[in-house]
Amino acid sequence: MTGRYEVAVPAGAALGEGPTWDPAAGRLLWTDILGSRLHTYDPASGRRTVRTTHQHVGAVKPRAGGGLVLNLRDGVGLLDADGGFRWLRHEPVPGRRANDAAVAPDGSLWAGTMRYDEAPGGGTLSRLAGDGSAEVILDDVAVSNGTGWSPDGTLMYYVDSPTRRVDVFDFSADGRASGRRPFVGIEDGAGFPDGLTVDADGCVWVALWDGAAVRRYTPAGVLDRQIDLPCPRVTACAFGGPDLTDLYVTTARVGLDAPHPTAGSLLVIPNAGQGLPQPAFAG
Repeated sequence: MTGRYEVAVPAGAALGEGPTWDPAAGRLLWTDILGSRLHTYDPASGRRTVRTTHQHVGAVKPRAGGGLVLNLRDGVGLLDADGGFRWLRHEPVPGRRANDAAVAPDGSLWAGTMRYDEAPGGGTLSRLAGDGSAEVILDDVAVSNGTGWSPDGTLMYYVDSPTRRVDVFDFSADGRASGRRPFVGIEDGAGFPDGLTVDADGCVWVALWDGAAVRRYTPAGVLDRQIDLPCPRVTACAFGGPDLTDLYVTTARVGLDAPHPTAGSLLVIPNAGQGLPQPAFAG
């Protein structure tokens, strides 16, 4: 089905990614990975800001103590409320960059990486605690992408895009993931799963790279809704707005010979569903 989308921010991003609602500031955060830009958007006032980061930035999330945490090419950094920057975890690997990231119910950051050439096994998924201690959870990823949790926090959903699957793990109260298994597969011709979010009903919304759509799957893995969009490279989605009912969607222009005018923009589907409040990073 075709949803009633609007262009929230006509940004022309090379690789828009990681929309995240920041409730304390009443704004949406998102990045242009290859443009090394951090975007904010206040839907109430229409105010936008753009900050250039010193390297490619895969994701940005609010911090419990104020400021932001950034998943950057060479590690995870902290941006303080006064604009100061410092590394929380600095571990550069030649040919590798950050990609999507998410905050778990316990406040830990689950940060993904990938190689620029997308080589199989070249990426990781790591769990970072607020003090910067880190543990590699998956060390054989190709393109680490969407991560999200069920409303009760007992399940974790995860995408390694070239697998064409969304996988699900059991998630424990102490922040451990286990029992990885397929949740849904994306059929040939429908694109590749990219970013995801989970709504208040426990349904999983998945952005489809080269699929020009966002899909919603029930907790049983049944496709019950598809919102078609005009640009093929749909990268991620998240609920935002004061009542978390508007679905924000990031898109990309990179690699397209004749991109649609909306490619690289931040889109919004008003009243798409009911989102879940997202925890802030504990660091």
